[in-house]
This record gives sequence, structure tokens and C-alpha cells, in this order.
Amino acid sequence: MSHDFRPEGPGGDRLRADEDEAPERAGLATGIARVLVQVLILLFFGPAIAILFYAVVPPPATPLMLIRLAEGHGISKSWRPLSEISPHLQRAAIAAEDGKFCQHGGFDWEAVDTALERYKKGGYLLGASTISMQTSKNLFLWPGRTFIRKGGEAYITVWLEALLSKKRILELYLNVIEFGPGIYGVEAAAQHYYGVSAAQVSPMQAAQLVSVLPNPLEWRPGTRGRAATIAARMNSVQLGINGPCE
Repeated sequence: MSHDFRPEGPGGDRLRADEDEAPERAGLATGIARVLVQVLILLFFGPAIAILFYAVVPPPATPLMLIRLAEGHGISKSWRPLSEISPHLQRAAIAAEDGKFCQHGGFDWEAVDTALERYKKGGYLLGASTISMQTSKNLFLWPGRTFIRKGGEAYITVWLEALLSKKRILELYLNVIEFGPGIYGVEAAAQHYYGVSAAQVSPMQAAQLVSVLPNPLEWRPGTRGRAATIAARMNSVQLGINGPCE
């Protein structure tokens, strides 16, 4: 005589249902874990892949350009290789934004310490942003001063410095930086403000152009005394024979 010891009634049905659902839950958990791993891999290697692309191809647009476009500004830009950008503009950008550009590996640690001390005393998290860091921000991130954004900026900067030459970093920077509402890159800025190409900008015009970079939506070239300081610093910036830092 055989005996069936399976629980009967509602209890038995619930047991069988739990047994059927267990593999489904395990499969769902495995699927979620797989997706999370893929997302983490993308976040880790995604910037490196994009940077390798930008090593040879001009960026079609940046997040900031799209944000400004949504705000009602247009997009005026025209890519120029570094050989077609005035050395005055190259020196002015380094003098104004990152005097140690050729010496550091992406981070000016002395400036970082100063900025952190100022923040601890109740100030804003300002300063210490090198040309490499600004290029990382402009290529991939959004405006803001949160630690999340700054952390992403620092991470991307490591890849940027590891994969690109200083010459290419400066070339990218000068072609994507914002110079006014809807104006991006030195060529568009030189044409808009002075009616000349980026190759024809004079030393003072170069200093005046980069003087607006801390606040390009409100400042205009030649309206602030900062340009004179930049012009004086430009004399100490030496460009290599084959390009900046070379």
C-alpha cells in the first residue's frame, strides 16, 4: 500500500507554489546582478572608450552644449586643430586657467589643498580645477559644484591624462570651452567678438577672450581688469617646439 504524505489543501498548495517560485526568484536575482555588473563595467570603462574616440575625432557636442540649447541658447562652434589656433591663445589659456599644466598629471594638489581648506572654513568648493579637469567636465559632465560631480570629474581626468597627450587635451579644451551664450571654442569666440579667426588673434585679444572663462554667460572680453593680469602672465608660458609641453 502506498501513502501520499504531501500536505493537502491550502497548505500543500502554498508549499508547491513556493517551490515553483524559488527558481524564478533566483533567476531574477541573477539577472539583476548581471545587469548591475554590466552597468558598473560601462561606468568604469565607458569614459576610456569615449576618450579614445575623442583622441582622433572632434566631439560632436557636449552635455553643456545640450543643456544650454535646452535653455534657449544656440550652438556656435567650429573645430580647429591646435596648429590653427594662435599660440597667444594657447599661452593665455594656460596662464589664466592652469599655470602648471605641463608639470602635473591632471591634478594640482597644492591648489586642491587650498580649495579644501577654504571649503572647511565655510567657503565654496572653488578653484583647483586644472585644464585637464575642465576638459573632463566639459566633455562628459554637467555644471555644478557637488562632490558627486567633482568625483566623476576626477575619475575621468585620470583616464584623460593616461590616454591623451597634453597637446590633445589642450586642443580639446580650446575647442569645447564656453565663451558666451551659445559660443563654444576659440574659433567661434574669435569670430564672434573680433571678426577674425583663432589663428589671427593678437596677444591682448587672447588675454581678453580667456578672461571671461570663469563666468562666460555674464562676462564679456575687455570689460574686466583680469585680462591685463593674464597678458602679463602669458610672457612666462613657454610652448614646446612640437606643441605645448613638448
